[in-house]
Parts: sequence; C-alpha cells; structure tokens
Amino acid sequence: MLTMTDTTKSGKRPAANRGSQPFSIGKLLLEGRAFFALIAIIVVFSILSPYYLSLANFLIMASHVAIFGILAIGMLLVILSGGIDLSVGSTLGLSGVVAGALMQGVTIDMAGVVLFPPVWVVVVLTCALGALVGLLNGVLIAFFKVPAFVATLGVLYVARGIALLMTNGLTYNNLGGRPELGNTGFDWLGFNRLFGIPVGVLVLVVIAVLGSLVLTRTAFGRWLYASGGNARAAELSGVPVKTVQVCVYMLSGVCAAVAGLILSSQLTSAGPTAGTTYELTAIAAVVIGGAALTGGRGTIQGTLLGAFVIGFLSDGLVIIGISSYWQTVFTGAVIILAVMLNAIQYSRRAPAPAPTDGPSASTKQATKAQPA
Repeated sequence: MLTMTDTTKSGKRPAANRGSQPFSIGKLLLEGRAFFALIAIIVVFSILSPYYLSLANFLIMASHVAIFGILAIGMLLVILSGGIDLSVGSTLGLSGVVAGALMQGVTIDMAGVVLFPPVWVVVVLTCALGALVGLLNGVLIAFFKVPAFVATLGVLYVARGIALLMTNGLTYNNLGGRPELGNTGFDWLGFNRLFGIPVGVLVLVVIAVLGSLVLTRTAFGRWLYASGGNARAAELSGVPVKTVQVCVYMLSGVCAAVAGLILSSQLTSAGPTAGTTYELTAIAAVVIGGAALTGGRGTIQGTLLGAFVIGFLSDGLVIIGISSYWQTVFTGAVIILAVMLNAIQYSRRAPAPAPTDGPSASTKQATKAQPA
C-alpha cells in the first residue's frame, strides 16, 4: 500500500522557510551589477576627463546608445524565448540601404516615371522589411526546426549580400530629400530634438516602455517567459510556443529596422556594411543586463542598463584617447565578466518550491490507484 507523508495538513512550508532572506551585500552587488558598473564608469571617466560629465556629452552618448539599445531590446525578446538572432546587424544594414534606395526614387520603367515616396512611407516599408526578415528566421526555427544559431547566421549572410548587390558596394549619400519632391524629413530621426532630447533616445524610451508592458502585463509576456524556461512544458500547458517564437523574431527584425533608420538618419547616408558586428554588441548588452542565455530570465530595464554600460564605456575610452584596439579588448573583457557573473547568479538560485496547494496531481492518481 502506497503511503504519503506530509509535514503539515495544509501543505504549507514550515515557518522557518517562509521568512525573508537575510540581507547580503554580495547578493545586492551581484544582482545590481549593471547599475553599479554604469555608476563606476561615469565616476571614473568624469575624473579622467573634464568633458565627460556634462549634459551635452551625455545626450550625445545617449543618442549613440539608442541604436544599440533598440537592437538589444529585440535581442532580449529572442533570448527570452531560448533563441539567438545573429542577423540583426545585417538586417540593420539592409534596412538602411532599402531606405536609402527609396529616398533616391523608385523608377517604374513601364510608365517612364520616378516615384519619390514620402518619409513616412519609407519608414513603414523599412519596418515591414525588418518584420519579413524576422518572419523568415522564425519560420525556419519554429516550423523547420533549424537551430537558431544556424538559421540566423545564414540569414545574416543573405541580408548582407542583398545589401551589397543593391548598392554594388557603394553608399547612398544625401538622404535629406528635396522639398519639390516632397520627400524631406529623413534627417529628423537623427538630428532633431524634442524637449532638448534627441529623437532617437525618445524612440528608445517608447520601445522600452512598450516592451516592458508587453512582458509584464500581457499574456504574450507570460507565454514568452514560459517558452524560454521550458518549451515542452509550456506547450503541454497550452502555450502557442511556435507562434511566440515567430513573433519574437519578427519583433527583433522590426527593432533592427528602426535602428537602421536612426543610424542612416544620423549619418545622412546608408551603406551596405553598416551594422557589422552590431549583433554581438546587442547580445553583450543583454548579457550584461542580467539575462540568461538559456532563456526565460531577463528584463527590459536590465538590458537598457547593459546597453548604457557598453555605450558609455566605449565613448569614455574615445574621450580619453584610448586606442580603438584597446576598446575592443575592454569590451570583450566586460562581456566575459558579465557571463561569469550570470553563471554565478543563476547557479546560486534555489530551485522553485513545489506546489503548496496539497498533494500533486500525479501523487493523487498514484494514491487512488492503490487498493484501500
């Protein structure tokens, strides 16, 4: 006869386990490492350079961070699902090239006319292109079971190759448009400011707020965390795992397209090599922000902090005159350290407690199966 043991009639944990965990300085530093690293970077470079700690410089650095931050938010969604997207840098470059081509005019040979679409049409079509690239990634991964690393690596080369073919390796310049053609305003994203804040930074804030609301207040956010934590269990629980995977890759593609528009606007040009290695920077921002590369753990706030850590570190090294080669070394060291700290943080976490509403369903079934 099968017997069950239970420490309490109500199924609750003992009072000793329900108490709050003791305060730990080490735990605080570990979980808030991105924030403390950002503060340390600001303090150190403010001491080393009199030009670093100024509002004007902070706004300039924030406009640089906006591009990486937008890419990193899209990357976070993919990593939360347990995947990876290596194609965001190439999608950024391809989006910029397509936007540049549209700003140069679309020739219709049969009608013998050249159409110059307004800027809002260029933005919509470019974002649609990013979603299409993401859809390709998602379908390959979710339905054809191609490993995310391989699928997105292949799309990386395809997108970059298309951008090179479209331009023959050249760059589209002078994207400001002409008033008589009705296509001016493309530089608004890169140079204009609202309330003294660069438009690119405001776009980053809007995307971050929307992303945070989606992750914390919607069923899609719960599905995403569940899919990344345990895809098989989530699928058995009724979560549309494949749909979630396709959606996050599409959102990542849209984020890459928006970043490509902002970068092209800031440079007033669009080249096929733009965004090279940006996917690595996006992944680094997500990791520094505390997300787990295995999926299911991470926040928008942490990812933004990670993006600012990388951006402020890189710009600080430029301001004090450090060689670009050493910048690469420092950035790589920060990434390695972040991964090590992530491993320490998640390895120390205790496993989730068992359900406390009484015996589990499997135990109940096993009990009923035994004779009285």
